[in-house]
Amino acid sequence: MTDQVKKLNSMRFLEAQKVEYEVFSYDEHITDGVAAAQAMGLPPAQVYKTLVVQLQKGEPALVMIPVDATLDLKKFARAIGEKKAIMTTKRGAETATGLKTGGIGALALTHKRWGMYLDKAAESQESILVNAGQRGVNLKVKVADLVRVLKIKVVEVIETAENSAAEEKE
Repeated sequence: MTDQVKKLNSMRFLEAQKVEYEVFSYDEHITDGVAAAQAMGLPPAQVYKTLVVQLQKGEPALVMIPVDATLDLKKFARAIGEKKAIMTTKRGAETATGLKTGGIGALALTHKRWGMYLDKAAESQESILVNAGQRGVNLKVKVADLVRVLKIKVVEVIETAENSAAEEKE
């Protein structure tokens, strides 16, 4: 499913770091991550979306989770030692990153120097796909390389059945 795509800054960054990657593309009009994974012929557990989260200190953070998962904001805040974290709006994410939703990717935002986090589920994969910074373009990168070059902190942040059941009781 690799097509000829113009070279993006995320690709240049990986090449400068001597990290191998593979380009996967899909119709840029697909905005759902699960549909994008299907279009690329890959399981959703291997394709990661990048979410922009506002920390209480005011600085955004990037959190990468599987496209079929939901971010548990309370769990995320606790994992990184914050009192509270909130999801940015679609417009807020686009304004903060300069990228369109569906095209937000940590590899395209290295210049921002924001905290970058990856859900622990990624450790069960050798490689995952992350957005290249443009809608319809993902890069397959080894998890270890991604963590190393982006100085990512691996945390457990996705909502699980136990989390949602506990919150319903509250």
